[in-house]
This record gives sequence, structure tokens and C-alpha cells, in this order.
Amino acid sequence: MIESHLPLNALRAFDASARHLSFTQAGMELRVTQAAVSHQVNTLEKMLGVRLFRRLPRGLALTDEGQALAESFLRMRATLNQFENGRFREVVTVGVVGAFATGWLLPRLPAFLGDHPSIDLRVLTNNNRVDLAGEGLDYAIRFGDGSWHGADATPLIAAALSPVCAPDIAQRLRRPEDLWTEMLLRSYRVDEWTRWFTAVGIDCPAIRGPIFDSSVTMAYAAAQGAGVALLPACMFTRELDETRLVRPFPDEVAAGQYWLTSLKSKEKTTGMRLFRDWLLAAVGAD
Repeated sequence: MIESHLPLNALRAFDASARHLSFTQAGMELRVTQAAVSHQVNTLEKMLGVRLFRRLPRGLALTDEGQALAESFLRMRATLNQFENGRFREVVTVGVVGAFATGWLLPRLPAFLGDHPSIDLRVLTNNNRVDLAGEGLDYAIRFGDGSWHGADATPLIAAALSPVCAPDIAQRLRRPEDLWTEMLLRSYRVDEWTRWFTAVGIDCPAIRGPIFDSSVTMAYAAAQGAGVALLPACMFTRELDETRLVRPFPDEVAAGQYWLTSLKSKEKTTGMRLFRDWLLAAVGAD
């Protein structure tokens, strides 16, 4: 078997060369000469029977075989980094749309972290546009209709949209038609205000307000008096309870819900299953 005879020095030389794409830089890291690194890599290539690098006039380029071997070193390094103080910590990376992160997830995270100290949870916020594979996400919590190509989607929380604004603006809003003279803040989903006005049975005015790619940012703008925003009120209960935001009308329109999504092709790890089970239980408890 090849693996029982591979020289460790040659593997170290390859790893350093793959990271630097330079025998010279690898030699500086390993404190040996460039020639010694080149010799060790040549030895490894002969033992494996493949070329691991293409030698270029300036530096190196990995071959497909070299790339595969380099990725195995990255995976091993990542695994070793998960051991801490005699315990294995599994990394679970979750992309979360900003409104759900601040309005629901973050206040509940201490409970999850306390119950699962072996999980190294990494939370990356976004504006609902994510690439599960490209960003290396285990899960993404996002808003929509649940239809994302290649992804499993589990419903979490329905989030109807309703107008919210600063208290001083709310004082002059007596009926939905009064919104026609107000600045209406918009998300990148351009039909939301049209759908709301249709739901309350009146015409939608020409909307020329600023467009935001984040509900959190739009909520902050509304609280500062910039205009009236159409937001999932259930994600801004703190702002509503503290009357930084006010709902001038009870009318709301269903525009989607929050979903837990993951790649269909991704094998679920223990950490992923624990996070999913906790999340669904917490949502159910609410």
C-alpha cells in the first residue's frame, strides 16, 4: 500500500509548496533550501506516479491531482483545528437573513450554545441572497416561498408584511389612503407594496421611495422618520414594544415565510442535525 511508505518530509514539502505555489517560499517556511523542497516533491511525484505541479517560469501551478491532494491537506488541517482542550468541536456554518438573525435567532442563541458546547456555530448574515455551495454553508435561513433549486427547505415561521413607521408619522395616518402622500420605503422585491394595497382594496400609488436590500436597514430608516416601511412585524417586536416603530394599520399581506435550507446533496453531520432539531423545537415552542 502506497500510504504506508510515503515519506513525511515529502508530504510536508508538498503541503508547503501547494500553499505558497513556490518551492523557494516553501523552503523558507521549512528552513531548507529550494533544491531540497524540489527534490522532496519530485520523490513524492515518482512514488505516486503523477505530476503534482506544473513548473512555470514564475512559480508553480497545481495539476488536478495536486489540487486533490492539497484539498485533502486542507480538510485534515480543518479537522485538527476542531480539537480544543481535549474535546472535538464540530463547526456548523449557518447563513441567516438579517431580519431573522436579529429578530429571532440571536436572542435565543445562548440557549443553544449552552446546551451544545461541542458545536462551533458560525453565523453569517446576508440580505437573503446566498449560495449554499459557493459560500460553504451547512444551512441557510432565508425568506421566500421555499422553492430553491437543489435545496431541501423546511418551513420555520410565517411572516406577513405590514406597514411600520415612526410614531410621529403614524399620528397623521388615519386610513390606508393617507399612505399616498407618504414616502414609502421599498425592498428589492418590488411588488410588495402593490400586493399590500391590493389586499386592503385600494389603488397603489406610484412609489418612488428608496430601495433597501436589508429589512434591518429599512426598519432603522423607518424608525428615524425616513418613511413608511413594509416589514415582517414579527421580526421587529422589540422595536414595536419600545414604540420606536408603530403599526398604523392592522392590515397585513402574506408574502412568504422563513425556511431552513440545505443542499440536497450534503450529508448531514451530527452537528447539523443537532442544530436543526433545536431550531425546529424552538420555533414550535414559540
